[in-house]
Amino acid sequence: MSQAEFAERTGRPKKTINEIVRGLAAITPETAIQFERVLGISASFWNARQQSFDESIARAEAERKLLCHVDWQKDFPVSQMVRLGWIPRTHSPVEKVEALLRFFRIGSPDEWERTLIAARMGTAFRESKAFQTNRFALSAWLRRGEIEASEMECDPFDRRVFEGSLKHARGLVRSLAEGLNNDLVRLCAKAGVAVVFVPLIKGVHAWGATRWLPGERAMILLSLRGKFEDIFWFSFFHEAAHLLLHGKKNVFVEENGGERDEAEQEADAFARDFLIQPSIWKTFVEINPSFSPSNVKAFALAAGVSPAIVVGRLQHEQRIERSHMNALRRKMDFAAQWDV
Repeated sequence: MSQAEFAERTGRPKKTINEIVRGLAAITPETAIQFERVLGISASFWNARQQSFDESIARAEAERKLLCHVDWQKDFPVSQMVRLGWIPRTHSPVEKVEALLRFFRIGSPDEWERTLIAARMGTAFRESKAFQTNRFALSAWLRRGEIEASEMECDPFDRRVFEGSLKHARGLVRSLAEGLNNDLVRLCAKAGVAVVFVPLIKGVHAWGATRWLPGERAMILLSLRGKFEDIFWFSFFHEAAHLLLHGKKNVFVEENGGERDEAEQEADAFARDFLIQPSIWKTFVEINPSFSPSNVKAFALAAGVSPAIVVGRLQHEQRIERSHMNALRRKMDFAAQWDV
């Protein structure tokens, strides 16, 4: 059938039919019905073809725009994210940008800057020269934590229940038993806090992070940096303090170095005093002119903590050298417990 005859049968101008054939004009729903009557092929077929064509054009235009952002993906540890299974393996730079956008659930790199960095982390993070962590890698690490937290069954946040959960968690401090992570996760989930463990990626030097999630839930994200038990427990209670003491708008990221603002100092004090009561610590350091493995073990037993926590605090307060009594600092077996 010639275009001229087809135009006569459908009642459409010859010019319109020619432009449709050449891909210069769209098949409207009305035109699709006319095609169905003349050709015996359903209107839904023609509408679907038009939709597919429009999508292909839009994708080509979107890819063209992403070419302007290929340098953006270079700041992320893409190879490591692929190895960890966070994003799929891709080949072209544009495909890498697309994979990152899907990972963050955002429409463009501009939205990453506007919604993930400016809104969540604030200008203080972006401008801090003391902060060691790369903000690109950090945003990916935080996002992975959010993904894992969203997959957990977790009740709405209840402050009273969470305070009770922390008291129960304090009773786990001496243990390195298998299943410790499950006990801790269950305790906190009942209080509306998703505790997730995400290994560090290149460019991130954080011990942990805290942020509030949709649905009146919170996330405590712990890295696997510093596998010693004293670091692990201090980091956990430090992050818990942010949920109890500070607002819901900010993201708190904990790392060494730089000045400690008021919120971080308060969280440090909470973790320190929650692990060891200030009064018994004061007595311990005052009555011991020197510290030995034996008196550290005895005090840890009386305080209900592991010797590692005592050693870590003595080292932090510079009462002993960093190299002293490290044999008492056990390592957490993350590989067995968290399958990383």
